[in-house]
Amino acid sequence: MLYQSGDSNFFPKNCGLRAGLACGRVFCVINRTWFVMESCVRLTLATWNINSVRLRIDLVARFLSEEAPDVLCLQETKCRDSEFPLAAFHKLGYPHVAINGQKGYHGVAIASKIPLQIIDRRSFCEKGDARHIAVALAPGGARGRGIVVHNFYVPAGGDEPDPAVNPKFAHKLAFLDEMALWVRSDRIAETDAIMVGDLNIAPLETDVWNHKALLRVVSHTPVEVEKLNLVREAGPWVDAMRHFVAPEERLYSWWSYRARDWEKSDRGRRLDHVWVSESLRPRLDRTRILRESRGWEKPSDHVPVMIDLRMGD
Repeated sequence: MLYQSGDSNFFPKNCGLRAGLACGRVFCVINRTWFVMESCVRLTLATWNINSVRLRIDLVARFLSEEAPDVLCLQETKCRDSEFPLAAFHKLGYPHVAINGQKGYHGVAIASKIPLQIIDRRSFCEKGDARHIAVALAPGGARGRGIVVHNFYVPAGGDEPDPAVNPKFAHKLAFLDEMALWVRSDRIAETDAIMVGDLNIAPLETDVWNHKALLRVVSHTPVEVEKLNLVREAGPWVDAMRHFVAPEERLYSWWSYRARDWEKSDRGRRLDHVWVSESLRPRLDRTRILRESRGWEKPSDHVPVMIDLRMGD
């Protein structure tokens, strides 16, 4: 009899093989003895704008304990590198952490169960404002350099969608222009690569609760959508969530703090994204949005977005 990843309940909770199933291994049982028949390692990656990692470290701990992704990419960590709660991540089983932070604002980080190597902390628009970090997962392994993960926090852009009167919006558009040029010129997506983060744009009509009402609202304006599409096409990148969920279906990853009852009104936007290079498209296994975390105590206004990749040959 064969048991695959969905059959982990066949094992006792303290059985080491139970954990193995989470990695997608397939087992055969003969006379009550288990044999590994095939290895098809699964990589689980999550991205989450945490809106202060120190303030919400308990929520991070809950998420990591319950979902146990292999890699967690965080945005808006809002602390210097020296203030990042490394000990908490190590205790939770994430010994490999890459950080690009600054005091009080922005900041990105990647925590991993898998060895990683920091390969870039790129500064866009010459701002030096801690909005990007890139790592290679398991460098030097069987896959050579390993998968490269780029974690982004794109500028929000302020309130007025007019670059002539709003410097924050002008900065956002310039940031996106530079992203597209960099992706194309450096051929970022021509190897096994993943781009994740709070990109602060909901590109599709079904990525917002009301398309017509938000056409003049920063995060869903035509110019932002156009520029984000240019970044995606520069790869080209595959939108992992929309790979599984049809464009006609609504998807949200953010709900405003201003809503009296966020769940009832459900006025969300999909601001958080996971894109993969074309080489990884065949390995996409599933994606999910942890909507329920928006209802946790003192939550972020964003929720985790997760993907699974089949990594066995």
